[in-house]
Amino acid sequence: MRKKTTLAAIMCAAGALVLAACGSSPSTPAKTSSSSSTLVMEQSPSGPVSKDFNPFSSTSADNILGATNMIYDPLMQFDLLKSPATTYPWLATKYAWSNGGKTITFTLRSGVKFTNGEAFNASVAAWEYNLIKDNAAINTNGLPYAGATAPSATTLVINFKQPVYTLLYYIANTPMIPENVWSKVGNPATYADTDPIGTGPYTLSSFTPQAVILAANPHYWQGAPHVSKLEFPAYDSNTSANLALEQDQLDWAGNFVQNIKTAWVGKDPATNKYWDFGLQTETLIPNLTKFPLNDLAVREAISDGVNRTTVSNVGEDYQQPPVQGPGSLTGITLPLDQSYVTSATSSYVASYDPAKAKQILEADGWKMGSNGYFQKGGKTLAFSITDPSAYTDFITDDQIMASELKAVGMDVTVNGTSVQAWTTDLQTGNFQAIAHWGNGGPTPYYLYDNWLDTNLTAPIGKVATGDYERYYSTQAESDLKQFAGTSDTTTQLNDVVSMEKIVATQLPVIPLFYGVAWFEYNTSKFTGWPSPANPYAPGEPSGPFNEITVLHLRPVK
Repeated sequence: MRKKTTLAAIMCAAGALVLAACGSSPSTPAKTSSSSSTLVMEQSPSGPVSKDFNPFSSTSADNILGATNMIYDPLMQFDLLKSPATTYPWLATKYAWSNGGKTITFTLRSGVKFTNGEAFNASVAAWEYNLIKDNAAINTNGLPYAGATAPSATTLVINFKQPVYTLLYYIANTPMIPENVWSKVGNPATYADTDPIGTGPYTLSSFTPQAVILAANPHYWQGAPHVSKLEFPAYDSNTSANLALEQDQLDWAGNFVQNIKTAWVGKDPATNKYWDFGLQTETLIPNLTKFPLNDLAVREAISDGVNRTTVSNVGEDYQQPPVQGPGSLTGITLPLDQSYVTSATSSYVASYDPAKAKQILEADGWKMGSNGYFQKGGKTLAFSITDPSAYTDFITDDQIMASELKAVGMDVTVNGTSVQAWTTDLQTGNFQAIAHWGNGGPTPYYLYDNWLDTNLTAPIGKVATGDYERYYSTQAESDLKQFAGTSDTTTQLNDVVSMEKIVATQLPVIPLFYGVAWFEYNTSKFTGWPSPANPYAPGEPSGPFNEITVLHLRPVK
């Protein structure tokens, strides 16, 4: 997983935890700092970035590089390595539900300040949640806010239009911003923030399109971080980023590394480490508004025509396991969420059966044309898969799928593009098919919400923040609403099972493999990294969890 996906000992008041980011740069690795307390980190290749640190914009430098939580703290952090996840206090020390799940009350820390000196308190936080309520474009998770109030400086009360028991992860992960700055910016969705102000452990030190440097906040409420600077060099592809990693120009990376045990670990087994943990399911997202992927039979044939094991073994170098086994076609992330697979869904198994793929198409009225591809109504079964050229594993995956699908009569091509263009095209529906990671969270709700929530989608040409395929299902909406509105685990299980069936039978997205949190790191300069023996956070250098990792790190003496 490259992006959008804690602290086990976060309860200690003075413990430090920090955030990492990714950059974009020319193919020649950027020259990195020689300071032993400068951490050089990279979330994933991106290409040059603009000087914009708007935490609500998916194309801002902080989000592309993974630096959002280094600057802007959330109310709470989460440990997603457990299912369900564990919640840890951050700017908020505790929370309580009331009013049947329609009200949540946070108790906030006192004495916290933004880096411009403004006090962070419940009044500021309430103002921000009301700002989000009034601006749908920054309510990226489509939360049904009714309003927020601040009965005292440390008491924040948020009300909702419906019960939202299970949406704490979305609510409490909101990056906190200063009212005295953002109340004057006009449209918060389009504001290009060139001077970011937050309560986080770092501040902006320098910026170029090829690199961002953050400096430790000496007044941070957890105490100044032990890592004095964070450097985010920008690379244009996995190839250039991995070259920098292998040449010891990166301390921390979140990339696909081909032949990782030899190319990375084998160079210096004592210091070069990696740990990948599966957190979500990666899929092929079809545009359901466009021919031919608006035809269920075509999606079923794609599912049977793709050899997921080959994609995993060749495209992902055995590092991201194929979806396989009981319940695999439902998209549920295994083995993390195995407890949500029941007898009602275990029979939905992802398979590779090219002959069956052809039979499905023929039964749907498709006929093989003289050009070697199926045709129907005078149209050829043809579509393109678009992914960033920088993501070399995705491009290889796409090429494998295109070859396999050609063999069953589909004219499939692969288009490489920039990360920024790809992100915009995904949101606006300007694509036919896209390979993409899923949405991790404390429960499977977050995975299915990102795939099926019509509140997150938008008409073609407008910006969607989820349901990018433009799938509409009243049953899915009912399941999501009911899951979010109850704390009863049996009801929640039934809702997940219902959504598993929707994915398996309707294929609004086509599950491919289980996405891991890419995590390569070098121990020669810093200690305290998460590991299987100390799994306090997913190790990927992506927000929000990278803040936890950084605050655990200490320079090697």
